[in-house]
Amino acid sequence: MQTALAFIVIFGSLVFFHELGHFLFAKRAGILVREFAIGMGPKILGITKGETIYTVRLLPIGGYVRMAGEDMDQVELQPGYRVGLILNDQNIVEKIILNQKAQYQNILFMEVERADLAKGLWIEGYDEDEQLKRFSIARDAVIVENGNETILAPYDRQFNAKSLGHRSMTIFAGPLFNFILAFFIFIVLAMLQGIPTYEPIVSGVNPNSPAEQAGLQPGDLVTEINGDKIEVWDDLTAAVQSSQLQPLDVVVERDGQAIGLQITPEIQEVEGKKVTMIGITYRSPVEKTFNPVKVITYGAEQTYAGATLIFDALFKLITGDFSIDDLAGPVGIYQHTDEIAKFGIYSLMYWAAMLSINLGIMNLLPLPALDGGRLLFFGYEAIRGKPVDRQKEGMIHFVGIVLLMLLMVVVTWNDIQRLFF
Repeated sequence: MQTALAFIVIFGSLVFFHELGHFLFAKRAGILVREFAIGMGPKILGITKGETIYTVRLLPIGGYVRMAGEDMDQVELQPGYRVGLILNDQNIVEKIILNQKAQYQNILFMEVERADLAKGLWIEGYDEDEQLKRFSIARDAVIVENGNETILAPYDRQFNAKSLGHRSMTIFAGPLFNFILAFFIFIVLAMLQGIPTYEPIVSGVNPNSPAEQAGLQPGDLVTEINGDKIEVWDDLTAAVQSSQLQPLDVVVERDGQAIGLQITPEIQEVEGKKVTMIGITYRSPVEKTFNPVKVITYGAEQTYAGATLIFDALFKLITGDFSIDDLAGPVGIYQHTDEIAKFGIYSLMYWAAMLSINLGIMNLLPLPALDGGRLLFFGYEAIRGKPVDRQKEGMIHFVGIVLLMLLMVVVTWNDIQRLFF
């Protein structure tokens, strides 16, 4: 139950902040946002506030912000179409009713002759007395079909009507907010857990290891190896890895005294790989601080380090050093969350930050249907001087969505096999 709750909170937070980036920048650009959705597939819950419906959907595989003008959502009233109009006190159309007109009062019936629901905002047609009438349409008018109301989107409130800069920032804001979320999680971790100092202080010594045989003890501060100063733990590991199994002259500080030891590294197999080791364990000491400079610096460094790890994994995937079988989908992420939850809330927070960075980077890949793919089209538009045909671009993104769904099926199947077989 705790794992399920942790997974829901982490997944929901990552998707929420990603879509929040799209949402806020769309609103800032004046774009009409029709829906803010967490999850995909059938709707579980929906709440309408203002001009946007906020929904939670069944499948935990993402989310979306649906903006006016993106998905051919405009209604076209063809000549001869019979509609019902509801006017305000200034004889401006507030509602255009496409069917089920009998349930409305004070309705004006019209057979449409012409209409402009995007730029001009007017409708013209014949009333029941066969008189040609023309009415202006309110900018916030609604279209009613089968009892469902859809807010009209004037052209200047549609996504494609905005400048290239506004459209690009609206799309880029999703991944950007994932990086910002990770950054703030690391800042909170720094304040609650402390900032690692990475001092080379030995946490533990493995039995019968070269370190134990040489007399190394937990709590020893390693200061020198072969005459070179050791300032952080990475210096120690680098010296061991480059030793070529030759004896190391190690100086440690113990109870205020300098003690010289000689340790000969050995080869051990770890997860199928041969690694040079001396048999010690390490957990960095931490500095508890609320110094804004230190915690902000730590947040930025950890966000950068996390991004570097993910880019490295992507590179290995491209070069074949990393198999597609090693990728994890929602089932795999749930399983990892279950394992990480055993180590406490701080580990879960770190896991959430890394997942947020991963989501941001994955969405920036220049692939159809992803944010990076859309930004690639915008870049092409900037070079070409005019946008790509919307139908062609839409078809490319559709193919991308299909391929991503197939990849999700393969990854999920691999997750299930690892979990149950």
